[in-house]
Amino acid sequence: MDEISFAELAPAGHYIAIRLGFAFPLAEENALPASWVDHYTRNGLMLDDPVIRWAYDNTGAIRWSEIATPDPRGVLPAARRFGLNFGLVAVCGGVDPEVQRSFGSFAREDREFTDLEIALIARKLVKMHVDLAPPSNLTRAELEVLRMVKSGMKLREIAGELGVTEGAIKQRLKNARAKLNARNASHAVSLAATAGLI
Repeated sequence: MDEISFAELAPAGHYIAIRLGFAFPLAEENALPASWVDHYTRNGLMLDDPVIRWAYDNTGAIRWSEIATPDPRGVLPAARRFGLNFGLVAVCGGVDPEVQRSFGSFAREDREFTDLEIALIARKLVKMHVDLAPPSNLTRAELEVLRMVKSGMKLREIAGELGVTEGAIKQRLKNARAKLNARNASHAVSLAATAGLI
């Protein structure tokens, strides 16, 4: 049953943000109707969306119909006009802003989500969140080199400042790239920064 897709569970559409950092998620998937996305964006509804507000203040899962957050701009009634009649929001990760979290909003046109569907969606979201967790095995030396590269230092400068050979710096970068599954040093720095490691 875990093989069932989000599209099958939420046939009217879904939006998923995985490992949301300060401003942007590490990965996202928007399978909501384009007409709704256009209306939502054009009218700047995100800040007043009770689903989004619930997702930022809670963890767990809740049907849209059970959200007690005020909806002064009528976001949920507007969503129904686009076929998003019944919905669910699921959130995992920490409530603390320093801890990355993931959330998804899922919609159906025909009926409320069942408890089983909610459990399946929540489990799939947690798996995606865990699968994109940053590695925890980077050494202090590897992180230090990544921070120095991020600040714009050249390998020779880093080696001089740390009192090691340029070869040692290259090895630390190589190890960090492998652990981060990065294509090159720049990609490793970007991945480490996005994950909040440096």
